[in-house]
Amino acid sequence: MLQRTHVGRLACARHAQPYIVPISFYFDGDDTCLYSFSTVGQKIHWMRDNPKVCVEVDEVVDRFTWTSVVVSGLYEELQGLSDAARIKSRALKHLQERSEWWLPGTAKLASGSEHSVAVMYRIQIVTMSGRRAARPSSPEYAQRPE
Repeated sequence: MLQRTHVGRLACARHAQPYIVPISFYFDGDDTCLYSFSTVGQKIHWMRDNPKVCVEVDEVVDRFTWTSVVVSGLYEELQGLSDAARIKSRALKHLQERSEWWLPGTAKLASGSEHSVAVMYRIQIVTMSGRRAARPSSPEYAQRPE
């Protein structure tokens, strides 16, 4: 599911205060990481202070058929890695394969202001869990109105 989807909600915390925002991401199954980017702002500052984060992703067909995955992991900025250029290039290539890939990472703030410094980062997956619901295929469900 993480390979099929590209938008999720990132949760981080600082001084016992949670914060959650939508992100665009690319899942790399080879190194089990989520890659994303953002302009420098609240979430980047908070993740620098506390790298323990969580990402929640949904895939919804209808109210009876859905999948939800929760990834817990560690935030890490790419520019500090030994092979940062290669990793950044690969992540950017995969992010750019999707339409409007730069949203919401570079969207204007509600105040109308913009941040200009972009940070490429990854979430190293520590644990992953999920839930799934599927409509039973019995004939009685086919008869029920939605």
